Amino acid sequence: MMNVVDVLGTPHAYERTAPTQTPITLVFIHGWLLSRAYWQPVIQQLAPNYACLSYDLRGFGDSQPGRAMLSRKASANASFGSAQTSASRESTNQLPSSAGGGFVPATAAPPTRAIAPQPRPGYTPSDYARDLEQLLETLDISNVWLVGHSLGGSIALWAADRMPDRVKGVVCVNSGGGIYLKEEFERFRAAGQQLVKLRPRWLCHLPMVDLMMTYMNVAHPIDRAWGRQRLMDWVTADPAAAVGALLDSTTEAEVHRLPQVVSRLSQPVYFIAGQNDTVMEPQYVLHLASFHRLFQQCGQNVVQLPDCGHLAMIEQTDLVVEHLQAILARHVADQSLQTIAD
Repeated sequence: MMNVVDVLGTPHAYERTAPTQTPITLVFIHGWLLSRAYWQPVIQQLAPNYACLSYDLRGFGDSQPGRAMLSRKASANASFGSAQTSASRESTNQLPSSAGGGFVPATAAPPTRAIAPQPRPGYTPSDYARDLEQLLETLDISNVWLVGHSLGGSIALWAADRMPDRVKGVVCVNSGGGIYLKEEFERFRAAGQQLVKLRPRWLCHLPMVDLMMTYMNVAHPIDRAWGRQRLMDWVTADPAAAVGALLDSTTEAEVHRLPQVVSRLSQPVYFIAGQNDTVMEPQYVLHLASFHRLFQQCGQNVVQLPDCGHLAMIEQTDLVVEHLQAILARHVADQSLQTIAD
């Protein structure tokens, strides 16, 4: 079930599974122009053994001022729908959510206070890591492993650097980098900006567009339901966040900072790559992984999945779960004993 919490002035949508006997929470971070939805197949398999938290990055999915409220109303209305017929809604000439959302009209508006203007939010991985730090603080979650996809992997690395006591480990999925190739990055940034500009809402209603999305950046076509999800997330992402996250995360300075972050992390860091990933090719995953101490042990912190493109958690869900379970089994027991000792 989706919940919403304010994080530094922006509503953040999240879902959290029930606690388990394992004293850690797995936090899942999605990539650019995606949402928390893509982690659900993985979470469904891991939730019996691990508490899981997935959330939408600021400006994406339901973590937008308008989207968060609409989604909460839709959820409330869905549960209330059995008690209210469509005929009664038409007779009152009200939206379903206004009748069933549980909101009570105020008889008098409370006095308002002037709020100082907020500075423009940044969109670097470090900025998003700050959001995550505040989210975990608000939800009182103190013992986590971060699992990030693509841009979410970079955010996870920065978050581990910001919160060494809270973050016990990181797994990056389809995420790497650290090499700045000027011409390639300029082409990527230009193509990304065009992708953001050319996305009118009516695209969601055109036939076959969702089918096209099932072929994008994957080794084999994914289920059409995921094509529809990708289309929706692409079309509805906040323009400022979509462009900002693209540009702010791909500057030369930002790209060169990432290996420095990895090299100073004391926590275990692992990388899961797709052998057929054309967005984040395995060679770039290996390059970034090489800056971590675990790579010195014969590259044991890198796994390459066969027949897998840039959406490993959807294309190879079972393999991703299998490797996550193996990684966690390797470290969680020792970390739990250390926590008790401390």
